[in-house]
Amino acid sequence: MEQPRPDPDSDWVVRSTQPGRIERIEARFGGHGYHPHRHDTYSIGRTLSGVQSFHYKGSLRHGLPGNTLLLHPDELHDGMAGTEAGFRYRMAYVDPALIQQVLKGEPLPFIAGGLSSDPRLSRASEAFVQAMDYSLDPLEEQDALFDLAMALRAVAGKPRGRKLLDYPAAERAREFIMAHLHQSITLEMLEHASGRERWSLSRDFRVLFGTSPYRFVTLRRLDILRTLLLDRFSLVDAALAAGFHDQSHMTRHFTRTYGVSPSRWLERVLGQRQLAGSYKHRQ
Repeated sequence: MEQPRPDPDSDWVVRSTQPGRIERIEARFGGHGYHPHRHDTYSIGRTLSGVQSFHYKGSLRHGLPGNTLLLHPDELHDGMAGTEAGFRYRMAYVDPALIQQVLKGEPLPFIAGGLSSDPRLSRASEAFVQAMDYSLDPLEEQDALFDLAMALRAVAGKPRGRKLLDYPAAERAREFIMAHLHQSITLEMLEHASGRERWSLSRDFRVLFGTSPYRFVTLRRLDILRTLLLDRFSLVDAALAAGFHDQSHMTRHFTRTYGVSPSRWLERVLGQRQLAGSYKHRQ
């Protein structure tokens, strides 16, 4: 399906509708983009034009065409234009569990600084930052994920002094969470499902998947919520269906995770005119 052509002078976000396991977007902002927020994925992208500025690990960074942007899971960052001309970029959000399918229990590689000019990362991420109408077939995507995991490991180097991690137990806990998102999940339940003592499991989960079990649950529910919103569910109905207590509970988590409110996110993705026509009668 052909993507709508966005207004080049307005702020917009286009999400790829092509099949695959990697979420991909292309966006343009003339000024402020996002408030400080965190994903539990690797955020890997390219600045296509302009200067893409963001605060990351205590410093203000400036992404330029030719650099690879690479934000580690669960690291706080924001986004804004570095000049009055605005900026345009593409970004892919890669689930650490996909990287772990290659690394098999190694700590997630960390690339310092949020930006890299290393050609290995540029080549390995190329498949994921193509135009939104470009579709990766399954084998191409799997090859690209392997190349990306290997490039991340090579550029980051192997961490030192880590205790032995129980990857199979952490993966059992992750699979249990994915199968039980619509019920209340406790560390006791994860301990039972994984066969790993709860506090050791919680530590391993953070190192292997980039975030805590609780936050992983919250973000998977937000994934469900975004799908429901794009399917024209109201905010309150989508919040309840995704497993949140109420709309305000969902909105707090959504804003902390994506740097904008659910309504603002919808405006950017659907367009203001579509949003008004589709949601006015539901609010």
